[in-house]
Amino acid sequence: MTLPHTGRALADAAPVPYWLDRPDRPDPLPPLAGPQDADLLVIGGGYSGLWAALLAKQADPDRDVLLVDAGTCGWAASGRNGGFCAASLTHGLANGVDRFPGEIGELERLGRENLDAIATTVADFGIDCDFERTGELAVAVAPYQVAGLAADAELAQRYGHHVRLLDRDEVRAEVNSPTYLGGMFDADRVAMLDPAKLAWGLRRACLDLGVRVHEHTRVTGLRADGAALYASTLGTDPADAGMAGAPAAGRPGSVRARRIVLATNAFPPLLRRLRAYLVPVYDHVLMTEPLTPAQRDAIGWRNRQGLADTGNQFHYYRITADGRILFGGYDAVYHYGNRVAPELEQRPATFAALAAHFFTTFPQLADVRFSHRWGGVIDTCTRFCPFFGTAYGGRLAYAAGYTGLGVGATRFGARVLLDLLAGGDTPLTRLDLVRSKPLPFPPEPVRAIGINLTRWSMARADARDGRRDLWLRTLDRLGLGFDS
Repeated sequence: MTLPHTGRALADAAPVPYWLDRPDRPDPLPPLAGPQDADLLVIGGGYSGLWAALLAKQADPDRDVLLVDAGTCGWAASGRNGGFCAASLTHGLANGVDRFPGEIGELERLGRENLDAIATTVADFGIDCDFERTGELAVAVAPYQVAGLAADAELAQRYGHHVRLLDRDEVRAEVNSPTYLGGMFDADRVAMLDPAKLAWGLRRACLDLGVRVHEHTRVTGLRADGAALYASTLGTDPADAGMAGAPAAGRPGSVRARRIVLATNAFPPLLRRLRAYLVPVYDHVLMTEPLTPAQRDAIGWRNRQGLADTGNQFHYYRITADGRILFGGYDAVYHYGNRVAPELEQRPATFAALAAHFFTTFPQLADVRFSHRWGGVIDTCTRFCPFFGTAYGGRLAYAAGYTGLGVGATRFGARVLLDLLAGGDTPLTRLDLVRSKPLPFPPEPVRAIGINLTRWSMARADARDGRRDLWLRTLDRLGLGFDS
């Protein structure tokens, strides 16, 4: 459904991520040129790579750590997400119970410690990223979802979560939407933050500790080089580079490193073995202009919780520090052949649908306009949570598959990667989460057919009171899936 005023509300929305559209964003660092050596090379300047570089340097200040990114630190998923920083390492408790029943208690403990450690790092390094431990409110917008919230609350309480069920009046007293039929509030396992400012703050912390960082530096190949690894690179002038820093020509360089962390997530992997396990899925987001005091009064939302509805095709939304509403999700889009390209970030049909859903959720905000619209790519795997591994005889470690919940989990993932590179037997490397792999996706064209059939079936389930068809039930039995 497209409401009559949807086009008008979107007319002036800038086609760029709000978080990155800042005059105070840091200047790009120079690309790598010529041959370099390092103890540890980190490939990728998103959260995964930044946490790995920071933790490695904190553990051993004398370790020579070099980080490269094809664009600038935080320009991809780390600077485009909703800013929900969750304690879960398994993309939610229910997914963790289903996939790791023997260790979910330990994973929940580690996840809570991980969120606490992120808060400590933000405070210790003075990272101004609007970190707020406001919790998250899950809302039911269809009658069948009310029963689902009750089941979710029972499971959460069984594992020690401090959650509270809210009836229709109670949830609308928190956030006033006529679509809400009930809610579940998780008080302390989710924080809100400014994702780009977190990435930029981690970048600054890395530099302050002596990490060498080169932006607009694409790694074009990897090979063994005796006892080390050799990475060939292509550096580009930031003035000539696109968002991914990948024009046809540039300055060649190289890094010879004893160990490598590969943290490229959704982008075409440098390791062929990862291609079967990952699909890049595009998620799209709208940001409103700042709300007026009267508009804020009309919706309440005084406690600034993160919100998400509980359909298969769900929306997530939150209030920013300057009083805007971010509204995203719903329509996860896969492009044939794992295609990733800048032009795929803009999808008018999805933006129109999101705008219509926004005004259905908050009809009292009918005069609000959107300031920004953007998309970004998520690294999805069939188990919805990260997987890990090594290559080149243990000299390279990788993590991928965070499926949109990586703001918090990437710090834990970085710890795992450093343990794997150290080669020791540790509590983290013994986890089944770390030792196991998700089921692979099939090759094309079966991959695209299966993903699109799954998306269709999920939308159909939402329209049929949550009833899952034969295709979705089969995927459930096989442990396969596709997250919206």
